[in-house]
Amino acid sequence: MAKYSEKAGEKVEKTMHEMNEGKLKSGTGKKVTSKKQAIAIGLSEARKEGAKVPKKKN
Repeated sequence: MAKYSEKAGEKVEKTMHEMNEGKLKSGTGKKVTSKKQAIAIGLSEARKEGAKVPKKKN
């Protein structure tokens, strides 16, 4: 299993919380209902902030 930084974990936790409240939106503006998609968004945001996150898989 890949190791993520603490900052990345916090970002994922925040996005999961937003998803559960119904406030998380995807890039197209639609509401996110998938846990996997919420995690991907959290990791993507953490990656943009420079947190230690493995590269995306193609």
